Amino acid sequence: MAAVLGATITGCSSTGGKRAEDARKASAEAQGKAAVNTPRWTFAMVTHSGDGDSFWDIVQSGARQAAVKDNINFLYAHDDQAQQQAQLVQSYIDKKVDGLIVTLAKPDAMKGVMANAKKAGIPVITVNSGSAESKEFGALSHIGQDEEIAGEAVGEELTKRGRKKALCVLHEQGNVGHEQRCAGAKKTFKGDLQNLYVDGTNMPDVQAGIGAKLQADSAIDTVITLGAPFADAAVKAKKDAGSEAEVDTFDLNEDVARGLQAKTYGFAVDQQPYLQGYEAVDLLWLYRYNANVLGGGRPVLTGPQIITEKDAGALLEYTQRGTR
Repeated sequence: MAAVLGATITGCSSTGGKRAEDARKASAEAQGKAAVNTPRWTFAMVTHSGDGDSFWDIVQSGARQAAVKDNINFLYAHDDQAQQQAQLVQSYIDKKVDGLIVTLAKPDAMKGVMANAKKAGIPVITVNSGSAESKEFGALSHIGQDEEIAGEAVGEELTKRGRKKALCVLHEQGNVGHEQRCAGAKKTFKGDLQNLYVDGTNMPDVQAGIGAKLQADSAIDTVITLGAPFADAAVKAKKDAGSEAEVDTFDLNEDVARGLQAKTYGFAVDQQPYLQGYEAVDLLWLYRYNANVLGGGRPVLTGPQIITEKDAGALLEYTQRGTR
């Protein structure tokens, strides 16, 4: 990658001015050098991700890229159990990091450590989940999509496609964002929408649960999964059940982009996870450097964007490099 960037820089630096400056920054990034001379602050991100979730790999990719640019020592930890996530946040508070980035998938479990961070004078940005609680809990800003609005966009898209009966598959019980997505879809969908709860840590269970529902009700013409890794399980379940249901999903990755091209999926809802990680680090840096706050007390929205077959080709190269 450094070699490619180096070749690009050589080709455009002679144009001077802004391009030369952009090239210098790109070169510094490729070599792992900061584009600023501010202190090397330490920022920690703690999410509710389970092991092996590709969505959070993309979030991390954005965060790490911004950390290089901003001369930040970036730390990352995760746990899909709310109490353990809170303990990880507390461990970073005890280490006196310079900034925190957290998710509020299960807000009640995080309220105490958010208060502890505020008491310790550590600025916090929330990302991805918990937009309703972010300001109340003392965060500077929230970056992500409004989950109910995203759900409403799905309901509208299903109605536009003439769908009549949909299954909304929730893979993490207690996740307020997941509940909001399905509730939003139900609000705007002109057909019938039912929730199905599965254990997202057990993919065979996910597939079996969806398959059983499809076999029991042939009227279901749509399956909505709330994360890209679960869309493939829905496709397999559909095949096993002999169903013609359309599979749609929240979130985008390379597999989903290819699936959209192949018409395996109807559409995807992209919330731009790379942007969530990148902007969280960047906003913490701006706050430490210049006391900047973005959003005016409201979430900084990174989605939703409905992605269909016609969009997938243009985004495929970005999913392949792990930034979409």
